[in-house]
Amino acid sequence: MTDDPLEIREPAQFKALAHPFRHRLLFALGAGPATLSQLAARLGAAKGTVAHHLAVLTEAGMVRPAHSRQVRGGTERYHERTFRRLVGADTDAGATAALLGAYAEELAGDPDPLVHLRHLRLTPAQAERLRSTLDELVGEAEEAPPGQARYGVLVSLYRHPPAVR
Repeated sequence: MTDDPLEIREPAQFKALAHPFRHRLLFALGAGPATLSQLAARLGAAKGTVAHHLAVLTEAGMVRPAHSRQVRGGTERYHERTFRRLVGADTDAGATAALLGAYAEELAGDPDPLVHLRHLRLTPAQAERLRSTLDELVGEAEEAPPGQARYGVLVSLYRHPPAVR
């Protein structure tokens, strides 16, 4: 997994993000490389479903084979994300809706989430400073060692559409 963000630009990437289950797979792979069986058990899904969605993510360049190992007459193949974080190059309503749907599923498991929606009046310079600060804060957050609780962070700064009068 690279520390560089993956910028979503290609149609295959938008297609990959258009399904909420693929978001769940990407979240699950955030914990580190995993096999098809491990992912199926973790997500409560059939192996065939996981295999199909892993193939779509692999084709989009978002997942890759990590390594494999021999076990009792077979081979376990591990898969990993190709990125640490995603950034959107363009706005795609379908991909955004899928991302927010996956976020809602993740959020449902937390008894005390932090969620804020606030509209601010900002100058372009203030908006750029806030964007830069948020990007730096999330991008430089240090990971705890394996075995610690995992947290999700979703950060968005967007221009609110003008009011229709």
